[in-house]
Amino acid sequence: MAGKSSIDDYLAEVPEEQRAVLEKLRKTIKAAAPKAVETISYQMPTFKYESKALVGFAAFKNHCSLFPYSSTVLETFVDELGRMRTSKGTIQFTVAKPIPPGLVKKIVKTRIREIDATRT
Repeated sequence: MAGKSSIDDYLAEVPEEQRAVLEKLRKTIKAAAPKAVETISYQMPTFKYESKALVGFAAFKNHCSLFPYSSTVLETFVDELGRMRTSKGTIQFTVAKPIPPGLVKKIVKTRIREIDATRT
């Protein structure tokens, strides 16, 4: 999906089932971070807060991913993530089992606090 200039452009090329899940994820992120700016970074949808990457997401062949851009956030929510696959910097989920919106909000708000802490 190289060359996309907006999240809408990116999502337009994602298969319908994944697109629906990622649109809900996008809406949840926007609600949790109304001051965040949508952009494309590393060829994937990303929200920036205070000019820093807040979270990103992407669709892959067999899963979708949320990128919290913070290993600390992954460690903080390891228990709540349960059986979701995680690796360095990503939380993988499927269309059938997306990340719960409440957890997404917690992740986003935690990232906002991390970014705010670096500004002081």
